[in-house]
Amino acid sequence: MLIYDDADREGETDIVYPATAVDADAVARLRNDAGGLICVALADMVGEAFGLPFLQDAIDHPATADHELSYDDRSSFSLTVNHRETDTGITDRDRALTISELGSAARRAATGAYDTDAFAADFRSPGHVNLLRAAPNLLADRAGHTELGIALAEAAGCPPAVVVCEMLDDDTGRARSPADAEAYAERNGLVYVEGRRLVDRLAG
Repeated sequence: MLIYDDADREGETDIVYPATAVDADAVARLRNDAGGLICVALADMVGEAFGLPFLQDAIDHPATADHELSYDDRSSFSLTVNHRETDTGITDRDRALTISELGSAARRAATGAYDTDAFAADFRSPGHVNLLRAAPNLLADRAGHTELGIALAEAAGCPPAVVVCEMLDDDTGRARSPADAEAYAERNGLVYVEGRRLVDRLAG
């Protein structure tokens, strides 16, 4: 699925997959057709179970202070990880393994059957998959791709872990326009949806 957040936020369209559905072909599509940063968004309760800090809180460096984001009050970025069974962690196969195993871990965390020690046993940091931690109340708190993706996953009965990757434009050097992203979705048999429509349907 393709999700456009809003012109008043990032103004970007992300390709979104359930983490458990990601294979090497999906990573290749994200890398080639989207081109942005490949991230896994996690529900806040999953982040809590994994023991994930927000990156700006975890790093003691002046560059992490006084964030002035044009689209939000706080970044959702947390750690970067590789699954411990990967090699370098960067290949499509390696990232697919890390991502799909994050989805499986999120499923177990949602039932209380996975904790920080289990996470540390399965994953190492730093790595090549960026983790994002959703706001606790999802769309009531924030309507970024992180929250939109998790809210959609929960509504679909999927584990609360999704892959998000920004679609970039090779010609302009900017984010791909909504019209171009929607045309891509039509050509490839994918669903394109605007974030505000998801908020209207899923919030509350």
